[in-house]
Amino acid sequence: MESVLTVQNLQKSFKDTQVLHDISFSVQKGEIMAILGPNGAGKSTTIRNIMGIMYPDEGEVIFHNHEGTTIPRHKVGYLPEERGLYKGVKVMDILLYFAELKDYPLDSAKERALTYLKKFDLEGKENVSVDELSKGMGQKVQFIGSIIHEPELLILDEPFSGLDPLSQDVFKREIRELAENGTAILLSSHQMNLVEEMCDRLFLINKGRRVIYGYMKDVKAEYANFKCMIYGENDVQTLEAIPEVTRVEQDGDTSVLYLEPSATLPDWLNNIPKDLDVQEISVDRISLHEIFVDVALGRSIAEKEGVLDA
Repeated sequence: MESVLTVQNLQKSFKDTQVLHDISFSVQKGEIMAILGPNGAGKSTTIRNIMGIMYPDEGEVIFHNHEGTTIPRHKVGYLPEERGLYKGVKVMDILLYFAELKDYPLDSAKERALTYLKKFDLEGKENVSVDELSKGMGQKVQFIGSIIHEPELLILDEPFSGLDPLSQDVFKREIRELAENGTAILLSSHQMNLVEEMCDRLFLINKGRRVIYGYMKDVKAEYANFKCMIYGENDVQTLEAIPEVTRVEQDGDTSVLYLEPSATLPDWLNNIPKDLDVQEISVDRISLHEIFVDVALGRSIAEKEGVLDA
């Protein structure tokens, strides 16, 4: 596939503190790529280096064949985590202003704005002042502003923050549609369930260093060990004694058993003690949320750094 954005060996320090250590990844045409990490991991610094808000001490940011100050910014869309729209300005005026900043034809921008306002359930709001909008409406307007100029690369920093479930669904549909039409999307979010649902690949960073990089399905297969939920009256010691169980979490009659990576599911299930109280049982892999928490807490997964066919 064609790489729209390539980040190579980024290094960045502030005074005596190095915040990025040899960061490298790519974003391909038509894919949704997640950049994840705990607060302070280096995500925002990476995004700001990509956007040219700051520049790395070492390494390169390449957009197609352009790098550094030659990157055509009018082909990049950006929705920052820190929201901000000019108060007292009409919705259509602010959207056309965003388009003008990107050298996009205003007639086409107005047509696209009206289409998106209708799609985002904001039809008839084009002449409403920005400060009259709800927080969710304002976020929709800013999202439209980030895509009004048909960017080839779209960077979304916490796009779902503060949105109700219905608005989240609207955003998800639009982000998927943009990717299907060829836009390369780099998405940062702390809502792991949405990331796991939407993204093709992920880059997980912690303390300025790569921890995991690869396709979502490969990450799940490699890092997401099986867990088994058993509903019944069982004591923790009995469950912990079952072979290949690494830890047990218990809440009342519900027990969650986390298995070793080497556990073979059919064999393990066959070896569950027959005297266990099993009213219900289910097995799946741990979620991306749990992988994220393991990394944030410095558990063993964080020591298993790798690249999975990325």
